[in-house]
Amino acid sequence: MLYYFFQYLEILNVPGAGVFQYISFRAGMALILSLVIATVYGRRVISQLQILQIGEEIRNLGLEGQFQKKGTPTMGGFIILGSIIIPTFLLAQIHNVYVILMLITTIWLGALGFADDYIKVFKKNKSGLHGKYKILGQLALGLIVGLTLYLSDDVVIRKSVYDAATQSQVHVHMKSTITSIPFFKNNELDYSWFTSFMGNYAQLGGWIVFVIAVILITTAVSNGANLTDGLDGLLTGLTSIIGVTLGILAYVSGNSIFADYLNIMFIPNTGELVIFASALIGATVGFLWYNAYPAQVFMGDTGSLALGGIIAVFAIIIRKELLIPILCGIFLVENLSVMMQVSYFKYTKKKFGEGRRIFKMAPLHHHFQKMGYVEPKIVIRFWIVGILLAALTIITLKLR
Repeated sequence: MLYYFFQYLEILNVPGAGVFQYISFRAGMALILSLVIATVYGRRVISQLQILQIGEEIRNLGLEGQFQKKGTPTMGGFIILGSIIIPTFLLAQIHNVYVILMLITTIWLGALGFADDYIKVFKKNKSGLHGKYKILGQLALGLIVGLTLYLSDDVVIRKSVYDAATQSQVHVHMKSTITSIPFFKNNELDYSWFTSFMGNYAQLGGWIVFVIAVILITTAVSNGANLTDGLDGLLTGLTSIIGVTLGILAYVSGNSIFADYLNIMFIPNTGELVIFASALIGATVGFLWYNAYPAQVFMGDTGSLALGGIIAVFAIIIRKELLIPILCGIFLVENLSVMMQVSYFKYTKKKFGEGRRIFKMAPLHHHFQKMGYVEPKIVIRFWIVGILLAALTIITLKLR
């Protein structure tokens, strides 16, 4: 909202009002404001959660020190959500379709996660929200995002086409199912390629494939983040690292000069997402103040489902969703470890009459705990791997 207020002041020729036109300035302000909200007001939220006795119920997993966490306030994801939403509302262009989608994603999955936490805490049901309802909520969000990107006239990319009249290449803004593909020279993949057999309907088929991809990616990354949130500060720190990377990618994708220099897809108006990314970074770093080992508060599904969905939708909007397996490699490995463990256990139980395990425990971070590694060491090493994956993701802008 402040953006529009200062825009009005600029019309009145108020000195200094024009600084709000700069994305870099508003991104810096969003980072500071979200950090302040998370650290200053986070303490008050934690105190309120303690008063309401909203504590974490601990399952006996046989892990050292796990019962010391019993009663630690959960639903701390509200701190993260508020620290993202408030700065974004104040400093971003709210009419921007991409900003709207990010806010919808944050609120939608935050509400879904809250429903899960509420059932666990107040209904004393450790299973939480039934899995099918959780998946349905994620599928619905993916459908909303996919259809909005398909139907909105504001969602376009810049493409170079040959103009026969001038016999030269010209830039045009157009709807497209093109996305970025890493490590390839032309750096582009068209979803309509998968439906080329449909002839004149190939483009429509491409959009159908794109929407399906959005649904699957949003659901997978959201659940991957949820599984990763098992150690103090693990998901919080990884999300901060991923947020920085996504902010960089959004800035270069939304800036025509950098896009031309890097020879990547230029997507008008995505630069505004840098403000959202800055708020995300500030919110997670601020939350880490209380969530680092030993945690004073857990984010719960209120935070973890929302953070995973935010990362997925953000990457999809800037057409970098095929970089998610690299950037979110930790989430992927955590997901795979659970799938491998469950599948192998069922297979061996059927074949040998006794279930066997690949890992000492899944998700993977619990495997290392069982091996005797202390929690802070596991978290920091996962962060280091996350930084390496983030660096590799950025390198793909030129490594083809």
